[in-house]
Amino acid sequence: MASATYLSNPGVMINSVNLTDMCTSATVRNRAEALEATAFGSTSRSFVAGLSDQEIVLDLYMSYAATETYATLAGLVGTVTTVKVATTDAALTTATATAPRFELVGTYLEELPVIDATMGELSTISITFRGGVLSTIVS
Repeated sequence: MASATYLSNPGVMINSVNLTDMCTSATVRNRAEALEATAFGSTSRSFVAGLSDQEIVLDLYMSYAATETYATLAGLVGTVTTVKVATTDAALTTATATAPRFELVGTYLEELPVIDATMGELSTISITFRGGVLSTIVS
């Protein structure tokens, strides 16, 4: 039985711009490549950690207004930046043990869909920041 409930409503900051009000989904992934270390005589495969590979995937409403989605992201394509995702908007500036912030520093934005439109729907885009160093901030 679960002893705690987490209702997702994270805060999102890209390159020091708070885009929480434009974000509908945020996923932070921390992985290590699996390198096979199986030797002769082994009866099962074994693995060791290789290079780390972090990413943050965000789904955002598209807006072309100043300080909104397009204005914030357009200049970041092909560059490295810092992305912060916290369990609450307040934790973007003041993280705690129960409301941590995850920071991906030196992360790369490869592409930005500049228009992704469907008749009768709000325009949304999905972007992925890859690489960099992931830190968990709790104070």
